[in-house]
Amino acid sequence: MQRRCDRNRKRSKRRAIHCPIHNCYMDSVSQKYGLFTEQAGQLQERGIARREAMLLVAAKTTVSLQGEWLEAFWCEECQETKWYHVHKHESIYKLSLAPAEIWQQATGVIHPHRNPSVGEFTYRQSRMLGGNSVKDFWVMN
Repeated sequence: MQRRCDRNRKRSKRRAIHCPIHNCYMDSVSQKYGLFTEQAGQLQERGIARREAMLLVAAKTTVSLQGEWLEAFWCEECQETKWYHVHKHESIYKLSLAPAEIWQQATGVIHPHRNPSVGEFTYRQSRMLGGNSVKDFWVMN
């Protein structure tokens, strides 16, 4: 007969991602946004040989950075959501606050501090769900 604790071992475990300030568990509040690079130097910083890095960038133009992504987390102690640059090596997660320049390397993400060249109307339209945007076109007499 199989014991109950043996049956539950297949259930996925919570990722060991802790707040760098309070060391408490943090909850993810976004999807993972993968990172890429267009520069051989960034691949070299991650341990890839110079020649191989140059060949990769020349062949692919952009190279996906494995084990790195942007993700937003909620900390119960901080009572706020912060965006982090996450590095995963084996089962260890290393977090650092996402610097502004890294947003340009993310795939499929909208920068949290909106582009100042985008007008208020366009920004509002892009954030609406359900398409109830007719009210923006009403003309007042």
